[in-house]
Amino acid sequence: MFERLGVSPETLNNIVQRLTGGRFRGDYNAYIAHLRNTLPQATWDTLYMVGIASIFAIVFGMIIGLFLYFTAPNGVYPMPIINKITGIIVNVGRSIPFVVLIMLVFPLSRHIVGTSVGSTAAIVPLTIAAIPFMSRVVEATLNELGQGIIEAAISAGATTRQLIFRVILPEAAPGLVLGFTLLVINLVTFSAMAGMVGGGGLGDVAISYGMHRHRRDMLIYTVIILVLLVQIIQALGTFISRKLDKR
Repeated sequence: MFERLGVSPETLNNIVQRLTGGRFRGDYNAYIAHLRNTLPQATWDTLYMVGIASIFAIVFGMIIGLFLYFTAPNGVYPMPIINKITGIIVNVGRSIPFVVLIMLVFPLSRHIVGTSVGSTAAIVPLTIAAIPFMSRVVEATLNELGQGIIEAAISAGATTRQLIFRVILPEAAPGLVLGFTLLVINLVTFSAMAGMVGGGGLGDVAISYGMHRHRRDMLIYTVIILVLLVQIIQALGTFISRKLDKR
């Protein structure tokens, strides 16, 4: 394509060498093939890690968040002691830095998925890190609901199941979707950090090429892709939240 525009192969090769700081051993065509073999797979690995971890985190985070909401001192089923113990456990999980958590959990990853390296292994620490965060997001979102709605549903004879699925979750849906969006964005960031210890994905590319091989071009490409992913996730989450908002 560039040759049709009058750009010579030598010029293209010079551009490649400037982009890579002279560290890429090959011509322009080899460079493009290298990008096609590296970045799409790394992007898919990131989406795979984030997607699976998000599903587990949302499911378990919703369960724990609902439990914290229902068992609060002013909740539907007050259990102050159990609620406090659960809250302490959640806070402990949130207080551990993710890089430290990865190193602590990777032996567990080896036991669960059979390996401690790669995108599949990274799902375990990503999920464990995300569940406490999601639990607090769900609890905070539900606490914003008016007590009048809950009391009216209970007075009408609603069962716990009906209270959750017909009253609480529909009313809190816009806020929960924004919380889910924030969770997924955080997991994108965490997945990049997982690349520091062989977790795969775009973070692994940034570390392997950008830091160890001093390839600034690969570092810039991964940053651009990560920024685009975050923008798309945020826009989609905001759109869905607005559609669910009945106000």
